[in-house]
Amino acid sequence: MPASFLLTNGITLSIVLAVVGLVFALILIRKIVSADAGNEKMAAIAGAIQQGAKAYLNKQVFSVSCIAVVILAAIWYLRDGLTAAGFVVGAVCSLAAGYIGMMIAVRANVRTAQAASKSSHGALKVAFNGGAVTGLLVVALGLLSVGVFYLVVKGCTDHAKHAIDSLVGLALGSSLISVFARLGGGIYTKAADVGADLVGKNEQNLNEDDPRNPATIADNVGDNVGDCAGMAADVFETYAVSLIGGVLVGHLTVGTEAAVIYPFVLCGLSIIASLIGIGWVNFVKQKPTGALVCGVAVSGLIAAVLFYWATNSIFGASVKIGGKDIASGSLFCCAGIGLLMTLLVVWITNYYTSTHHKPVRIIAKASETGHATNIIAGISIGHHATLLPVLAIAASIWGCYDLAGLYGIAIAVVSMLSLSGIIISLDAFGPITDNAGGIAVMSGLPEDVRKITDELDAVGNTMKAVTKGYAIASAGLAAMVLFGSYVEDLQAFVGHKVSFDLMNHKVVIGMFIGGLLPFIFTAYCMSAVGSAAGAVVLEVRRQIAAKPGILNGTDTPDYAQCVGIVTSAALRQMILPALLPLIFVIGMAYVGMEALGGVLIGTIVTGLFVGIAMTSAGGAWDNAKKFIEEGNHGGKGSFAHQSAVTGDTVGDPYKDTAGPAVNPMIKVVNILAILIIPIIFKAAAK
Repeated sequence: MPASFLLTNGITLSIVLAVVGLVFALILIRKIVSADAGNEKMAAIAGAIQQGAKAYLNKQVFSVSCIAVVILAAIWYLRDGLTAAGFVVGAVCSLAAGYIGMMIAVRANVRTAQAASKSSHGALKVAFNGGAVTGLLVVALGLLSVGVFYLVVKGCTDHAKHAIDSLVGLALGSSLISVFARLGGGIYTKAADVGADLVGKNEQNLNEDDPRNPATIADNVGDNVGDCAGMAADVFETYAVSLIGGVLVGHLTVGTEAAVIYPFVLCGLSIIASLIGIGWVNFVKQKPTGALVCGVAVSGLIAAVLFYWATNSIFGASVKIGGKDIASGSLFCCAGIGLLMTLLVVWITNYYTSTHHKPVRIIAKASETGHATNIIAGISIGHHATLLPVLAIAASIWGCYDLAGLYGIAIAVVSMLSLSGIIISLDAFGPITDNAGGIAVMSGLPEDVRKITDELDAVGNTMKAVTKGYAIASAGLAAMVLFGSYVEDLQAFVGHKVSFDLMNHKVVIGMFIGGLLPFIFTAYCMSAVGSAAGAVVLEVRRQIAAKPGILNGTDTPDYAQCVGIVTSAALRQMILPALLPLIFVIGMAYVGMEALGGVLIGTIVTGLFVGIAMTSAGGAWDNAKKFIEEGNHGGKGSFAHQSAVTGDTVGDPYKDTAGPAVNPMIKVVNILAILIIPIIFKAAAK
């Protein structure tokens, strides 16, 4: 292949590779659907989960669409039709990635349980392939939407700047849907989970997923709408926004076609790397954790080789950035830093949340002395868990900036997010195995089957924590790039260099307001889970009091009632926190663009710490409970186990609602700031 091929056809090649990713997703869907779904009882339980998940998502799509139409009209009126069209494309693709991925996940769960009756590796393959559908959909739809929209707008206007500006609308559409999906799904899943645990485990001493618990179906539905649909929309948004950020920074700081094409090519080549990693997990027999981690490592190594070839093909020996000649090897090093960051974040988060390492065991040990010491230990571990990721992010920003300026940081972010195909496969693996364990318990499958599903569930818990850490760390880097884009765009409008001086009172006020936003945002998220969970607790108590036969199996719980309660609560209570970024950005924009810049800085810094601390603490609490349930520190039913259940219940909204939702919230703030610059200047001119 000639060296000039990527320079002239790079975006087209990336679109072709995105289509290849979609084709493989369709192959996996067919493979999963054709697998054995077990007996009638298993099918009935799985059907109830599917029905609840579909009903919730349909209502969520309707609710979000009503809000999106208003925002669409505002963008069209205040900005332009192309940006509004991008908003629609981003929103639709974000919804599609989550919706389709979740509908496959709720079919893979029962097939995983059935496969576990034959072999552990067979169950691993079904669950992982179910997650791989979501992963491939995220990267394929993300790359397709950005690439095709860019080429179409560029072809219509014959102006690259118009095409790049319109991509900001696509970024906002995907970000807005991501916040709603993360919030709504997170409130749903944790309200059901906490409500089920408080009555089922603490009051009635029922096991996890006991069919006598009226909230158990709602709990299983929540795993899918939160960790499949919510996570898919979240990472789709991060992926698309990072790609758009790379393109925008390339245009603003380098100004060549090669700098715009390069991020597309990296994302396209990573689809090949992700497919090879998915193949590794399917065909190489290893223990579950080893198989999944090796799959990521193999993908990273393949991507590095492909990135080296692509960098030399597109840029040759050097590239001019900011008036300086930079060796193309420096850009490859930036891409390598992004890949290294992916592996580092996976390793660090695994250390803090896996049952095999010291932090989780510290929490388990603390559970022996009571509920309070468990909570104290969990919060402490969450705070400790911020150290290594933040140092890694700081080092990567420093290294990339020295190598290639802001464009180098953008390339590191694109490189890191380019592996989303394999990383999201790990995340969606979690709720599938969790549901598989629930179906195994509720349908009365043999103990050896439950042992396999429990082992996979424990691995899935760690993988979910790992991918949340990945999403938040990448969001921190991506937000840095978006802030740089905000500064560059602002300077283009004002016609001179803009600085954010800490002696400027508006900048400092903005930093305080921006630093406040993640705390207010997560406060609303936590209180939403608490109030919805309280409603579930009252309903479960009511049903058990009205039908005492539920506990001895002579009466059947009304599962649908709990599903309805959490559906209504999630949809109602997701709206205010999701709109907070919009309120803060618009309000501070009218104070001044310096103040708005301060808001972005403050939100990035505190949001990163809050997100990492919450997700790490929640994951560690969850696995500390699992570690005790394996027979350590007294095992199930012991005083330590009761304390660990309390810690896990507190950690649920930490790791699955508030913490992860900070990720898209950070980027919504930054994208809105970029979008609002010309609007503010037009208003000032009038």
